[in-house]
Amino acid sequence: MTIRPRRSVLYMPGSNARALEKAAGLPADALILDLEDAVAPESKALARNQVCAAVKDRRFGKREIIVRVNGMDTPWGHDDIEQAIAAGPDAILVPKIDSATDVAHAHQHMADAAPACALWLMIETPHAIFNANAIAEAGGRLACLVMGTNDLVKELRAKHTPGREALLASLNISVLAARAHKLAVIDGVYNDITDAPGFEAVCRQGRALGFDGKTLIHPSQIERCNTAFSPDPAEVLDARAILAAFALPENQGKGTIALNGRMIELLHAEIAKQTVALADAIFGLAEG
Repeated sequence: MTIRPRRSVLYMPGSNARALEKAAGLPADALILDLEDAVAPESKALARNQVCAAVKDRRFGKREIIVRVNGMDTPWGHDDIEQAIAAGPDAILVPKIDSATDVAHAHQHMADAAPACALWLMIETPHAIFNANAIAEAGGRLACLVMGTNDLVKELRAKHTPGREALLASLNISVLAARAHKLAVIDGVYNDITDAPGFEAVCRQGRALGFDGKTLIHPSQIERCNTAFSPDPAEVLDARAILAAFALPENQGKGTIALNGRMIELLHAEIAKQTVALADAIFGLAEG
């Protein structure tokens, strides 16, 4: 089983050359080099040039590199996606997706991209939530859904609260859509970089809801996020024990076995495989 860790997915403003240089040494699993929200209109062309140069340089090691382009209905979107594709990132992140039709248009714009370049989509509008399953089943290059929780709160005329009550329905629906179609799904950002306890609580909530990881707005959030979305050592040991028990000759072909006083089913073995694969992938990323 192959799993790519996406515990911490850090937004980096494409217009900030110093931030792009610093990103190469950060322990985030993935970087979103941003040409959209983090960049002022007068800096869009500069950001595009700097991001594409950084991607071409392959300066980020094993980290997954995603370029967030401006929407296709903006003056910058077409050039963003064309030049980003030429630079060769791991994925293109398209904002403001509302429907399966929007996904089809994104695929059309990526027709000339390398086969390995994936499509990621922002889920950040009420229409996107209502159409989440249709969006997620688009197939093709689609690999990941990314929650735009700030935009969702704005569109809902809601409030940011510690428990994210206004967002829970949207978060749950998006995870369901992603899992139904075997996609990755990344939780939205936490805005207060000084509130470590609040951030940790939301990370735990995101993992409990089923997210693979969380988007971040500051490097100070990376370590806590990686910890929250990593299986702890006891969890990994238990998973390895489950796999070892099912591998015993006397347990071949069994759907249920006894292990340390517990009844373990094949579904637990599938969960254990995922846990071990993630732990091994995290170790490999750290070693790189």
